[in-house]
Amino acid sequence: MDLPGLSLLLTLSLSLSITISLPSDDTAALSLFRSLADTHALLLSNWTLTSSTSSACSAAWRGVNCTNNRVTALKLPSLNLRGSISLLASLDQLRFLDLSDNRLNGSISVITNCTNLKHIYLASNDLSGEIPKEISSLRRLVRLDLSDNNIIGSIPTEFSSLKRLLTLRLDNNELSGLIPHSLESIPQLEHLNLSNNLLNGRISEKLLKKFGTESFFGNEALCGATLNCSNQTVRSFPTSSDISDDIYSKRRGLSSGAIVGIVIANAVILLVVISFVAAYFCGRYSKDLNSRLGSESGKRRSSYGSEKKVFANSGGDSDGTNATDKSKLVFFDRKRQFELEDLLKASAEMLGKGSLGTVYKAVLDEGITVAVKRLKDANPCGRKEFEQYMDVIGKIRHPNFVRLKAFYYAKEEKLLVYDYLPNGSLHSLLHGNRGPGRIPLDWTTRISLVLGAARGLACVHEEYETARIPHGNVKSSNVLLDKNGVACIADFGLALLLNPVHATARLGGYRAPEQVQLKRLSQKADVYSFGVLLLEVLTGKAPSRYPSPTPRHSLVDEEQAVDLPLWVRSVVKDEWTAEVFDKELLRYKNIEKELVAMLHVAMVCVVPHPENRPTMPEVAKMIEEIRVEDSPLGEDYDESRDSLSASAATTEG
Repeated sequence: MDLPGLSLLLTLSLSLSITISLPSDDTAALSLFRSLADTHALLLSNWTLTSSTSSACSAAWRGVNCTNNRVTALKLPSLNLRGSISLLASLDQLRFLDLSDNRLNGSISVITNCTNLKHIYLASNDLSGEIPKEISSLRRLVRLDLSDNNIIGSIPTEFSSLKRLLTLRLDNNELSGLIPHSLESIPQLEHLNLSNNLLNGRISEKLLKKFGTESFFGNEALCGATLNCSNQTVRSFPTSSDISDDIYSKRRGLSSGAIVGIVIANAVILLVVISFVAAYFCGRYSKDLNSRLGSESGKRRSSYGSEKKVFANSGGDSDGTNATDKSKLVFFDRKRQFELEDLLKASAEMLGKGSLGTVYKAVLDEGITVAVKRLKDANPCGRKEFEQYMDVIGKIRHPNFVRLKAFYYAKEEKLLVYDYLPNGSLHSLLHGNRGPGRIPLDWTTRISLVLGAARGLACVHEEYETARIPHGNVKSSNVLLDKNGVACIADFGLALLLNPVHATARLGGYRAPEQVQLKRLSQKADVYSFGVLLLEVLTGKAPSRYPSPTPRHSLVDEEQAVDLPLWVRSVVKDEWTAEVFDKELLRYKNIEKELVAMLHVAMVCVVPHPENRPTMPEVAKMIEEIRVEDSPLGEDYDESRDSLSASAATTEG
């Protein structure tokens, strides 16, 4: 048998073996699900058992609710979980299932085994296949949301058996055929959305009147009310079951073995054709990419440079990356906004170089603007490991966090695509253009920015408290301002791509004393780094041991570069003096208490012993308690040099 056929049979055998060997114990089923959905053991880090816990219920696993030691609810939305949901089929006491906004795949037919389900939320995944007729077995079902997936086939008439159903969302899939009239007979149905599918035919007046045309938009072949009907006879798109029935009816005299042989042969032929087509186009596409990725230059609005040629090898990579995989960006949003080719054609401006690569501003033809970090020297990471780390970074959603939109992986090229933040960094606002004519950064803005940075960093620490994943690169150049002047933490997770010793040397941010001996990053070291950042904001001085990339238009006074914790301690040791604070801050009156309070927070963060430092959530709370309403000007302030207000900060940089 040739390879495609063998691959198909192996896949079928594996699926069958998984179905047959489903564990009956809830804890075992969840453990097996986690082993496939969270292969790096970071997303569900507390799903472990100890000597005092014997089950998922007694161990209070994240997202798991129980009744009488049986799992009745599983709530794991927005975690970037992968793999199939088939391993949950044995949870027969499950009432509530929320796995929305993940990256799960496979068929939804397995959920029909969980006959006690009342609420099912599986939106925004990669689920495929048809909605099984066995959905009628879920007689207690109240809400079903399967939107934003890849579900095909027709809408089963069996939905009419679900008398308690209140919500049915099937929008943004690939459903085809007619809308069954049986939906009209669901007595309590309040919310119905079938928009953006491939449905056709006429919508009944009863459904239109009850749910409105907005529930059916995006189906070009649908008609009724304001949706125009075609004069031609509308035929249903064939489903896989239709095709099977057609084959069977035409070859009724054939044996079941012959039918199976025909199906497998067709599948093999299809796979061979797809393989040849993919190889042809990807080979041509690789040449096109190589022609676009020229040598890197520092000119503004140039195309992306190439320190290494993309797809240098004509064959597959040793890490399993094939040509088809290489040509795609992996997005963390359900809806893709652009393709790799669009990104490569975009006009680009180099924003700066950091310890792990070069950052560009890219403006796509559609008007979308993104920031692209082109990684260097992260090649020791294989594809699977790299994707796991990207999942860790991409799952963070917080208003004070620079969001990772997508990534691209090839053996010799790795790109990270972020939201573009237009207003520069805290570093440039603090140190740019020091001297005559500079617009100073006022106290109100400074405290607002450090509070935002503290909240963003606290979010990372809390999200990965059990796994103890640090940021690893806390410094003022990694505090960026969005279009509204809100501070956002950047560069989280890149330390994961490096050996811990190399990460400490190359990233490290404002390094803590213990990192010299331990050669590793930690959340406590992050706190120290943040304390140095606070001292930088208070003193206006750049830390000497921590050079950071600056925009070409920014100038840093190198004479101000000092070992900040050591210098501040020396000044404060004998007596309190205003020499500690940035002269720009001394222009404001009645803020002495606030300055001293913030200095206290900073000094607590930079204590030498890690165990004596507060946590980042505690630091954020301490800053929140420093009340600041405005930055009142001193009497001797030169009004010709207006301070940088919070609103002005949004347009600076």
